[in-house]
Amino acid sequence: MAARSAKECEQTVRDRGFSEVSAWTDEANAHYEPHKHSGPSTIMIVAGQLTIKFPDDLDGRSVLMKPGDSIDIDAGRLHEVWIGESGCTTVNGS
Repeated sequence: MAARSAKECEQTVRDRGFSEVSAWTDEANAHYEPHKHSGPSTIMIVAGQLTIKFPDDLDGRSVLMKPGDSIDIDAGRLHEVWIGESGCTTVNGS
């Protein structure tokens, strides 16, 4: 999928039914420890990249995400995030 502007990503996330939508920028190499959200969420990459890992998956799956990519995360699903070397801007929906 081609990269989109933050505004376009925000609208896409709203169109998918998420009522709380926000753009967020992380500094290079930031890390979010394993955590869960109480409701479903989504992440769309605007710029930069991140890697998301699902520690409870049998295969320990991780996904490298780049501009234009998005991923939906089910409520209660454990996940951990590493931000790339150039930082990352995302649009998040919950």
